[in-house]
Amino acid sequence: MDPTVALHLGVDRSSPVPLYFQLSQQLEAAIERGALTPGSLLGNEIDLAGRLGLSRPTVRQAIQSLVDKGLLVRRRGVGTQVVHSQVKRPLELSSLYDDLEAAGQRPETRVLSNVVEPATAETAAALGVAEGSEVHLVERLRLAHGEPMAYLRNHIPAGLLPLDTERLEATGLYRLMRAAGITLHSARQSVGARAAGADEAGLLAEPEGAPLLTMRRTTFDDTGRAVEFGSHIYRASRYSFEFQLLVRP
Repeated sequence: MDPTVALHLGVDRSSPVPLYFQLSQQLEAAIERGALTPGSLLGNEIDLAGRLGLSRPTVRQAIQSLVDKGLLVRRRGVGTQVVHSQVKRPLELSSLYDDLEAAGQRPETRVLSNVVEPATAETAAALGVAEGSEVHLVERLRLAHGEPMAYLRNHIPAGLLPLDTERLEATGLYRLMRAAGITLHSARQSVGARAAGADEAGLLAEPEGAPLLTMRRTTFDDTGRAVEFGSHIYRASRYSFEFQLLVRP
C-alpha cells in the first residue's frame, strides 16, 4: 500500500505558495516526523496526482525537490524511496584518498588500529545499532608524498564488509565499500576546529597547540542504512574544506 495514502495530503489552490512546494513540504514533514520511514516506497506519481487533483509534472517537481535534498532517491526498477529523515541537503561523497589522488598527490595509508569493539552510546546512535553491540573500529594515518595529512577514525557496522589491514592500506574505505556492492548515497557532516593535543601533534608532525580541522560524518547507503561513522582530524596547514553554497529558490 502507498504510505502517502494515510498522510491526508492536500493543497490550497488559493495560496500564493506554488502547489509543488506545498506538496513537497508536506512530504518532507512526514519524513521528518517518521510517518514516512527510511526504505518506504512512494506510490505511483500518476495515482498521487489523481488523488490530489494535480498534474503529473507538479507531483514530479515536488518529488524531485526532495530527491535534490537527499530525502528521496529514485531507483530504477524499484521506484521512489525514502532515504533518511535527517539528511538536509545532498553532499558530494568522496574520501580523502580520492581527493588526494585526484589532486595528483600520492596517498598512502598506515593502519594504526583495526579491531572489533562494543559500540559506545554515541557510536550506537550514529550507526543506528544497539549500545554495546559489536562495531568495527579502524584508525588510520593518511599521508601524501610521505607527509602526514590526517588522522582518520571510523566505526563501521560489524560484518558489513571485509576490512583486513592489507586492503585498508592499499586503498580508500569508500572504494572498499563500493567494491562490496554498497551504494553510498548521502551523509550528515559537521566541520570544526581545535588545537592539537600532544598525541595528535606527534602523529601529524605539528607542534602541540597547532590548529587542526575536525570533521564528523555519518554516511548512509541508498536504503537509508548508516554504513560509517567517522571522526577525522586534518592538518590546517595542509588541508582545507571547500563548499559550494546555493541560494534557495
